[in-house]
Amino acid sequence: MTPMKWFYSFLKKYRWKMFFGMVLVTILVAASLFTPYISKWIVDDVIAGGQREKLPMLIGILIGMVIIKGLCRFFSQVLFEQSSQSVLYNMRDKVYRKLLMEDFDFYNKNRTGDLMGRQTGDMDAIRHFVAYVIYIVYENVLYLVFSVVLIFLVNYKLALCMIVVIPITAVVSYLQSVNVHPAFMKWRDAFSSLNSYVQENISGNRMVKAFAKEDYELERFTVENDKYRDAELNAAKVWSKYVPIFELLSNILTIVLMLVGGWQVINDKMSLGDFVAVNGYLWMLTMPLRMAGWWINDIQRFSASVEKIYNTYKQEPDIKTPKNPVKHNKYHGDIVFDHVSYSADDEDIIDDVSFKVKKGQTVGILGTTGAGKSTLINLLCRFYDVTSGTITVDGINVKDLDLYELRNNIGIAMQDVFLFSDTIEGNISYGKPDCSFEEVKRVAKMADANIFIKNMPEGYDTMIGEKGVGLSGGQKQRISLARALLKDPSILVLDDTTSAVDMETESYIQRQLENINHTCTTFIIAYRISSLRDSDLILVMDRGKIIERGTHEELIKKGGYYATVYYHQYPMAKRVS
Repeated sequence: MTPMKWFYSFLKKYRWKMFFGMVLVTILVAASLFTPYISKWIVDDVIAGGQREKLPMLIGILIGMVIIKGLCRFFSQVLFEQSSQSVLYNMRDKVYRKLLMEDFDFYNKNRTGDLMGRQTGDMDAIRHFVAYVIYIVYENVLYLVFSVVLIFLVNYKLALCMIVVIPITAVVSYLQSVNVHPAFMKWRDAFSSLNSYVQENISGNRMVKAFAKEDYELERFTVENDKYRDAELNAAKVWSKYVPIFELLSNILTIVLMLVGGWQVINDKMSLGDFVAVNGYLWMLTMPLRMAGWWINDIQRFSASVEKIYNTYKQEPDIKTPKNPVKHNKYHGDIVFDHVSYSADDEDIIDDVSFKVKKGQTVGILGTTGAGKSTLINLLCRFYDVTSGTITVDGINVKDLDLYELRNNIGIAMQDVFLFSDTIEGNISYGKPDCSFEEVKRVAKMADANIFIKNMPEGYDTMIGEKGVGLSGGQKQRISLARALLKDPSILVLDDTTSAVDMETESYIQRQLENINHTCTTFIIAYRISSLRDSDLILVMDRGKIIERGTHEELIKKGGYYATVYYHQYPMAKRVS
């Protein structure tokens, strides 16, 4: 499917509304075309011919034409505006739904600002095209064609002199269209880049202030802003070469009328009324010529925006629900990694990992930064797919499971905590929005968050800033943990969830988690031995491989990496041993 066919799939739903809008525009044009003839009759019959009794009737007709044109203009614009807003609504909704279905790899390759640009600036260019450009171009094409025909009917010699400019206008329009399209594509790219930069720096403004890098970021912004300005100016340079030509051609027609038409009136080869009529049609002829350059700009902006949006929309996620997924609503939590490997960008991230976990067991994962700990969880949730090997849940390959069901049975407290601009209660209940307040409070107590929440200005109804602004790292982690626990998941993932809390709080949270461990398979990724030591199975990873496995006591006896970390964190234990 081409970008334009994709766009038309939205537009065709409102084709009848657009059709009636076109009918009204046609009536408007017809009324406008009739007006110069009224002027001709007033000049020839009333002023020159002395038939004054016709004047009231002709004035009444003119007033009627004005009323008809006003009504047609109003209702046609209403129809086109309604159509444009409906097209925009449906298109934005469809694109947003597709964005929600995209996988992690898509978001790794596309900047947030670019995606925002697709949903805002590019969408608005499409709305402008449907609401204005379509009907105004149609209206002026009618003016151009019928004004030429009517001028021929009034005085064919004068018409022949005038239509010479039309082929020239067509050639100039084509040249502008060809040259301005690439310029507008570059302009949209520059807009997206600037949008991405601004979005990133506003989100990270605290980091900028923390490092006192305002001047540095201002310089970088200036570079992006200059690129955007230059792209705008380059596009302007293209159409600015052609717009004066259109203006010149339209003014030439006025000169032709004055010279040729004036000469014919003086020599009685054309009546003064005919001259007035042709002058009335002249603006209908010159307006399309004068505005052609601007409308070509609008059309090319629209075309560039449709291509940008469609190129984003058509990207298919690699991670999809199978056509006939295995239905498995409530999971037990038996998990098997069987010779699992994962590579990305020619880099081996997970290499031949195998282990088994039974329902209710707790698995601790320890390793250096970049060892592949979080990647294991990403593969389990199918945020990415394994390169080789299989991952099964309750004996079913995760690739055969419904994505929604799989992820709905997994509760994740991620390492990078993300909180929405919502109340604390809204953030905790995000995964289960229909839950009761008592349930929210229960999991908040389990995560040791209830006390600090109650001490906030409005308790659970306290609004928190974007990404949890206003909360400490430990507070955000505890809200994230409560959010994961509220789902009552079959599989619970805690990715470095207690790194920002004190040891006493961590100990309390662990005691609360023990109450659910018999019904929930738990993965704990942590750097603190205290978070892992009670796990049924501890995996030690390095460079994508499991280099040690066992219980706390077994790994201490092995004297490997785990033991080294343990003695480093508990130096007194080393002395006792």
